[in-house]
Amino acid sequence: MTLRRAGSTLAGLNVAVLGANGVFGRHLTPRLVAAGAVTRCIVRRPEAAALALACGADVRVADIFDRKALIAAVEGCDVCVNLATSLPGPSGRGDYATNDRVRAEGAPNLIAACQEAGVPRLLQQSIAMMGAAGDEFADETTVFEPIGDDLTSKAIRASLAMESSVKASGLDWVILRGALFYGPGTGFDDAWFSRATAGKLQLPGDGDAFVSLVHIADMANAAMAALGLWPSKQTLIIADDEPTRWRDLFSYIAQVTGGPPPEGGGRTGFASFRLTNARAKETLGWSPTYRDFRVGLVR
Repeated sequence: MTLRRAGSTLAGLNVAVLGANGVFGRHLTPRLVAAGAVTRCIVRRPEAAALALACGADVRVADIFDRKALIAAVEGCDVCVNLATSLPGPSGRGDYATNDRVRAEGAPNLIAACQEAGVPRLLQQSIAMMGAAGDEFADETTVFEPIGDDLTSKAIRASLAMESSVKASGLDWVILRGALFYGPGTGFDDAWFSRATAGKLQLPGDGDAFVSLVHIADMANAAMAALGLWPSKQTLIIADDEPTRWRDLFSYIAQVTGGPPPEGGGRTGFASFRLTNARAKETLGWSPTYRDFRVGLVR
């Protein structure tokens, strides 16, 4: 194996990407290949791996719950990037309960596979909303205490379990806590603009809660920086520079589309979370290209 030191390029680094068919993986894979990394994309559905194949990546088939297949898939790699999720998306596949199981049960299974295969490093995708703190800024030390059975609480419990398993693994790890993704392939902004155009864009609750966003391209660029510099055993929030209230975000989208101002009363899907990206900027030398939603939401 050929581990790179901090500040090095990724040329020749053997990288396994689990969950490469997801939106994060589809943005990360071409960047890895272009940087000269020997890129192995691990997928459950090879028929959906056209982008990975077109980029010149090696494609392997394995499920996060199948340890034997995982061992074969990651063997010989310097680092594994775990992007596996099962979130509901435009394709209609995935559900929140399965996604929680992927995090709480699947991640430990992958860790065991990496240990057995001799893969020394793990880059783990996590969620930044576990630092939900309402109107107050949250950083990597802030943890929202999930006390209910709502989707947010369940997701945070599963993510806390996942992060705990990573930190206790004995592997050399880095955790990237992503804010709410938007941008090409995520489906979020497409849905927002579509509903606004139809006059059906509704605020979550009264729209007063904060949301921290990150453009999917910025998330992929942060992962590239982490792989190159490798800030060992650090947890970093990857978010844009300016958290916003849902009211301001949706009012902007309505204005751009010429739709009516959004009304309140919609489903509240997330706890209010207002995050700082200061540690990631300092540690990785990374800054978001799309510093706020106005720069990123271009139609």
